[in-house]
Amino acid sequence: MKIPQANPGAFVFAHRSEIDVAMSRVLDSGCFLRGPEVAAFEQEFAAFLDRPYVIGVASGTDALWLALKALDLNTGNEVITVALTAVATVAAIVEAGGKPVFVDVCADDLTMDPACLAAAITPRTAAVIPVHLYGQPARLPEICAIADKADVPVIEDCAQAHGANCDGRNVGTWGRLAAFSFYPTKNLGGLGDGGAIATGDDQLAGRLRGLREYGWLQRAISTVTGWNSRLDELQAAVLRVSLHHLADGNRRRQAIAAAYTRAFADTDIVVPPVYANRASVNHQYVIRHRQRDQLRAGLAHHGVGTGIHYPVPVHLQGVYRAYGGGPGSLPVTEQAANEVLSLPVYPELSDHQIATVIQAVRASLPGK
Repeated sequence: MKIPQANPGAFVFAHRSEIDVAMSRVLDSGCFLRGPEVAAFEQEFAAFLDRPYVIGVASGTDALWLALKALDLNTGNEVITVALTAVATVAAIVEAGGKPVFVDVCADDLTMDPACLAAAITPRTAAVIPVHLYGQPARLPEICAIADKADVPVIEDCAQAHGANCDGRNVGTWGRLAAFSFYPTKNLGGLGDGGAIATGDDQLAGRLRGLREYGWLQRAISTVTGWNSRLDELQAAVLRVSLHHLADGNRRRQAIAAAYTRAFADTDIVVPPVYANRASVNHQYVIRHRQRDQLRAGLAHHGVGTGIHYPVPVHLQGVYRAYGGGPGSLPVTEQAANEVLSLPVYPELSDHQIATVIQAVRASLPGK
């Protein structure tokens, strides 16, 4: 593709000198795990979020799994989430011993529908995981109010929403815990896998530090059953560079999204909604069209890469079918999965490339 849908290498190319300095600092130190880079990144990301504690771990999936483990999830406890998400959200629930309960999404922003959440809570509900999909914050005030009334903790899945905010408050600071991914394509990405958990609870923070490393609260002494899920020094050093550029990158994504939205206003494309009180960071720019596959083929012909996030909702996938209501049980989710299409939106896109994408979309619309 002339213009790929995602291009994490573009960030590396743009900031190679800073990344080289950061990686050389680690190589020269001879310290590759449990060192100053991870500690510094945890502090810097906590300050960015305005959250007291950040605990670095090996991946975003691990972040969700360990967050559930920190809450002492019992086998068979229900965890309410959505099916329009990366499968990692649900895989973490199952691996932690929970039973995923799927609720539908709102038709406009495709995040958890608070009304569906309220109807799904039972005495067996142990946690709620809203997903800030495509960089768009979920309806956190309503979701947290419903969960709080039922005395159920909220774990925010912030894998796609670094820097997004709701009512002027960062995502990742609303729930009792929040999980972040640093996969290379994320708004805050590394050069491989990485993740973190944010919390304002000092006891949970301490528990998580033990859980991520064999249950150690002091070296080589396991006080609880733990695991090996460490963020390494090289990834942390690169993430410190990425964090320095995150706000500018998010602003560029928002500007690209606004340009697309203006350009498609006179078409039958459904563009992402914009809200006064919920600021998306446009991890993905996801349009909807009833003839999505035809549009996608046309864009490929013009050299523009696209993605589908996500083609099959989790409740209709393989082993996870056992937890869902089957086809038709989540009508908004299922319709969206047949219509969504992700366009290129990473910060390194040039103005010329943005114009090319716009022209290609308009030329590829069915009926043109």
